[in-house]
Amino acid sequence: MKKTLVIMAAGLGSRYGGIKQMEGVGPRGEILMEYSIHDALRAGFEKIVFIIKPEMREAVEDLCGRYVAKKAEVAYAYQDYSSLPAWYTVPEGREKPYGTVHALLCAGDVVDGPFCVLNADDYYGVGAYETMSRALDTLPEAGQAAMVGYLLKNTVSLHGAVSRGLCTVEGSRLTAVHETKEIQLYADGTIKDTRKDVLLDRDTPVSMNYWGFMPSIFPVMEEYFEAFLRSENGKELKSECLLPIMVDDLKAKNALEVTVLESHDKWFGMTYRADREAVAEELGKLHEEGVYPETLRS
Repeated sequence: MKKTLVIMAAGLGSRYGGIKQMEGVGPRGEILMEYSIHDALRAGFEKIVFIIKPEMREAVEDLCGRYVAKKAEVAYAYQDYSSLPAWYTVPEGREKPYGTVHALLCAGDVVDGPFCVLNADDYYGVGAYETMSRALDTLPEAGQAAMVGYLLKNTVSLHGAVSRGLCTVEGSRLTAVHETKEIQLYADGTIKDTRKDVLLDRDTPVSMNYWGFMPSIFPVMEEYFEAFLRSENGKELKSECLLPIMVDDLKAKNALEVTVLESHDKWFGMTYRADREAVAEELGKLHEEGVYPETLRS
């Protein structure tokens, strides 16, 4: 069974104002997920799965899918309403995807070994893939998972509010994760939960949707997602079934144990269009420092 990197790239990118997963930000037009793929392959991953919207297939293949297929096995999974249970009816007027739990479920048929899943529009740092690769080597068949944790101060944007999974950690074990919206970084370095109007500890560990699982998680996820659809959430136009909330719920039921893998790398991503310039600058520096070769497309 091949160690697999699963990339969630089907999100609408509404705050960014376009399909940010396809935005060229590297020195030679590389998109962010190319860095994830490069780092994963050199950390020992052998298979790449893209979760996309069907209309994105040609663009993803042209940008990176074909050359990646020369180095690793490549598969595609589609997140759209056709993958919802037959008994469920999408509420009239809904356009939003159903969240990261649904996205990952869409890849269940093409993932057959230990895997990590992450966002296409985030940069996680070289060390995260090496750490996760080692963790997947020892992950038991069922009941356990891994998460790369980041410090809140390394994951926020001056250009607008963000959502983060604020974590409680004891030793190396995740005890709780609370999905928190409207987190704002200010020019003086303070970080606030603007919904509650409270300051947050800059060193709070957070989830950035970088999870490691075994395939045994898929039946658990399917049951959880179907319960979500049968609840009041399934009737709403914008509700989403999210991985951090699922993990927290499973932990509360003692159905899952999660090891937190530390990362002091500076995360960066493109939540807002104004983030693009800073991301391009950071990537340029990494190429200049030799962290990455002149081009990733060789």
